[in-house]
Amino acid sequence: MAKVAFLGLGVMGGPMAGHLAKKGHDVTVYNRTGAKAEAWVQAHGGAHAATPREAASGAEIVFACVGNDQDLRSVVLGADGALAGMERGAVFVDHTTASAEVARELAAAAAEAGIGFVDAPVSGGQAGAENGVLTVMCGAEAETYARVEPAIMSFARACRLMGPVGAGQLTKMVNQICIAGLVQGLSEGVHFAKRAGLDVEAVLEVISKGAAGSWQMENRGKTMNAGQFAFGFAVDWMRKDLSILLDESRRNGAKLPVSALVDQFYAEVQAMGGGRWDTSSLVARLER
Repeated sequence: MAKVAFLGLGVMGGPMAGHLAKKGHDVTVYNRTGAKAEAWVQAHGGAHAATPREAASGAEIVFACVGNDQDLRSVVLGADGALAGMERGAVFVDHTTASAEVARELAAAAAEAGIGFVDAPVSGGQAGAENGVLTVMCGAEAETYARVEPAIMSFARACRLMGPVGAGQLTKMVNQICIAGLVQGLSEGVHFAKRAGLDVEAVLEVISKGAAGSWQMENRGKTMNAGQFAFGFAVDWMRKDLSILLDESRRNGAKLPVSALVDQFYAEVQAMGGGRWDTSSLVARLER
């Protein structure tokens, strides 16, 4: 068991930190809203700190799961940032879905202080975090990764080293590219079935057993049909992720016409007031 810190207690970070505590790790938490950190300690034990630096002091591993690149910089760098409180030989593990560029930037800053760095974005959504069954894709040196993998498995069912720093974020981009096209296709399928006068649930039941089957179909098909979009991963977050991967594609020359189109469809959902709806709400723009 390790002395660890966790920075960011949102819908993902809060449950992830909770699983670390359940596994017996000594957890100190930090959250920008202090009341949330206090509530977490009341529920899970451990301690909370007023700054990332204080939370990271003496920790063998510091985890973070915050909103975006700038949020990440704010908890890592500066006089009150985590790196200022970490000791040589400790490791910083970032679970934020962020850019590969910021991962490399922060890894370089960590290396100057003798601190290891792992970019480790996750897939599985709020339910995956709460149930401790996330998929974690990592970028790091092999030795650094090996030191933190057992702790990561406190809240994961799968964790893999994908390459050097940045590779985890690039893998998460592939994940989001695949999801974007899949959700749009499923939305169009549900919409078409309705217009054709079919029993949508019966259609989904039969085709889910064949080549069209997917996690999205099994878990979101029926709720799409019912117009229910109160699930974990919001449109606003998906657009943030799509912005990151489209920026990366402009750097590496990848052609992502479907991802770019779906990003604009999500912008329409936001304009409908659906920024906090689940990503399966793409079907709503077809049924206006």
